Order: sequence, then structure tokens, then C-alpha cells
Amino acid sequence: MTIKNYKDTFKKELLPIYDEQEIDSFFYIILEKIHNLKRIDLALNPETPMDGVHLKQWKNILSDLKIEKPIQYILGETEFCGLRFEVNESTLIPRPETEELVELIVTEEARGKRQEARVKILDIGTGSGCIAISIAKNIPTAEVFAIDVSEKALATARSNAELNGVNVTFLLKNILETEDLENEFDIIVSNPPYVRNLEKAEIKPNVLEYEPHLALFVEDNDALLFYRKIAQLAIKSLAPNGKLYFEINQYLGKETVELLESLGFRNVELRKDIYGNVRMISCEKVEVRNQKADIRIT
Repeated sequence: MTIKNYKDTFKKELLPIYDEQEIDSFFYIILEKIHNLKRIDLALNPETPMDGVHLKQWKNILSDLKIEKPIQYILGETEFCGLRFEVNESTLIPRPETEELVELIVTEEARGKRQEARVKILDIGTGSGCIAISIAKNIPTAEVFAIDVSEKALATARSNAELNGVNVTFLLKNILETEDLENEFDIIVSNPPYVRNLEKAEIKPNVLEYEPHLALFVEDNDALLFYRKIAQLAIKSLAPNGKLYFEINQYLGKETVELLESLGFRNVELRKDIYGNVRMISCEKVEVRNQKADIRIT
């Protein structure tokens, strides 16, 4: 059997569950993982054979895809900000929206042209380490710290830091039980749990059944629990004019702005992602506590 012929079988088996575009994406991701071949390689050599060992690998992956296990967990890795990351069911799968958050931080830091020799950055709720590691890779002057409540997630993050050749200080800490961050930071960033239980109906089975609920969901009656706690810690631990960045629930942009304003942050700015959803927010530590925040949406 050739790889090209097997593609027809692969597509037929998955069409009841996924659309053709997604199936094509799966196929070429697996092709590169198993055979180290890209789409162009198969197009140039359509009669490339598939041996028994490879066929068994394809069938095992196909079985997992049929039960809607995420392809990233099946293969144990994904790409984020052009870097390779190990992922597993102790960590969330990094999203394109989160890449935009990293790009925002890197761009604004470059534009700011700080005079400090070292910029101190903290990532709260690091998971796979994708935010902290990508920032460390793209801001060479950064001294990066990362916190998570899960030791298993931190083990994955440490492995990813080594994989990508960066130094990040990882700390096991429950942020909700933390009273002081014990350092002064120039930037604090977080993508905390923000999906309300009432929004579970919008979540696809491959997320709901496999990704860690600890990193996803919050109670309906206190959806900004993590934002409030992190912001309270940040107002004490950010350097003068230090910046706080969040990925946020698209339905709670106004409420998140009001929370940050009430705590004394200024230059609050909501930003939309590539899909047009309000997904990111940034603000600065206020120097005069009664100064009213300026709010913009871009």
C-alpha cells in the first residue's frame, strides 16, 4: 500500500466526525511525524510505500482520533510561536490566541526599549510553559519566572524549557493561596482558568473530555476569581510602570476592565484576536492610586 492510497481510507474513517479540512490537517501532521515527509514530498513521490510498522502506527492514531482525542495529545507535541512543545493531559494545548498574547508582549517590550539590563517577567499558571518559554526565547534580556499549581505540568514545562534551550525558573505555587509574589517584576502575564460552567455547552468534546478542567473552568458565580487575585498581587509586585497582561473570557471584557480599574491600574486596553473576539487585556501599574484608568479597545 502507498501512503497516498491510505489517505483515502484515513479520510473515509474520519469524515463522520471531522470536516475535510481538519482531516487533511491531521493527515499531513501525522505524515511529518511518522515519515518525516511534508506535503510537497508526497506530491513529488505519490507512490511512496507504507510498510507494516508504519501502517500500525497510522491505525493506532486513527483509533484515537475516532474517539476525538486531540491530535496534540496523540503525538505528544505541538507547535507554538514557531517552537516545539511537549504536551500531555496534565497541560492545556496551546492556542493561536495565546500566541497573539506572546506576540503582543514581545512587540511592546521591543517598542519600549527598556534601559534595564534585565527585564523580570512572571508567567502565572504556566502549564506547558509555552508563554514563559516563548518570551524567554524572544526577549534575550528577560529573566523569566513561571508558576503553576500542578507538579506534573511543571515537569512538562521544565522539559520544554530544556528542549527549546532557554532558562526559566519554575515554581510550584497555588496562586489563590499566595499572599506575596516575593519579587518585583516588570511584566506579569497570565492565561488563567476563565471558562464558566455555563459555557461548557460551547466546548467541543475533544477539549471537554481530555484537557485538564483545573486549567479551564471557574464557577459561574465568581468567574473573575483568578483575575482578581492575580491583579491584587500584581499591584503590589509590579515595578513602577510595570505591565500586567491577561488572556480573558471574551464575554467578560467589560467586567475585567472594571475590576482592573477598581484596583488602580491605568491604560487598560482590550484587544481582539484574529477571530474578532475580545481576548486580551493589558494595563499598567498606577503611580497615583486615585487616577482613573484610560480604556481603549483595539
